[in-house]
Amino acid sequence: MAIHSFHVKADWPGLRNDIGTIETENLKTEVSIPPEMDGPGIGTNPDEMLLAAAATCYIITLAAMLERSKIDKESLTMESEGLVDVTNGVITYKKIVHRPNLVLKNDASEKDFAMAQKLAEKAESSCMITRAIKGNVEVELEAKISAAP
Repeated sequence: MAIHSFHVKADWPGLRNDIGTIETENLKTEVSIPPEMDGPGIGTNPDEMLLAAAATCYIITLAAMLERSKIDKESLTMESEGLVDVTNGVITYKKIVHRPNLVLKNDASEKDFAMAQKLAEKAESSCMITRAIKGNVEVELEAKISAAP
């Protein structure tokens, strides 16, 4: 078994509505509480970072699966949405919705389209981040697959 280790440094010099920083090997940014939660909204926030982690994990997983299956794509883009419930002061991350837009080459076969749809669904359950949050945050998929003009 191989264990990989990831590291982040966080600095929070102030109180609740102040601004901190996080730093990884390849990312350095300010963080604060978002304005929707009565924070200053400077830099990013944990809610966006969880959404970004889930989205990038999904899209990379799907791209790898398409490559392994030899399905040629024209483009692969995605928008994701994180739904957070705030009830009686309790904040709960409820759901993430991924909306990938996969455009296959214009010579893609019906078999390619069927496989691409299957892989889009499988990538959601294969992603390491989705597996990590399973049982706590629902992840929904609204995939759009089309052919290049």
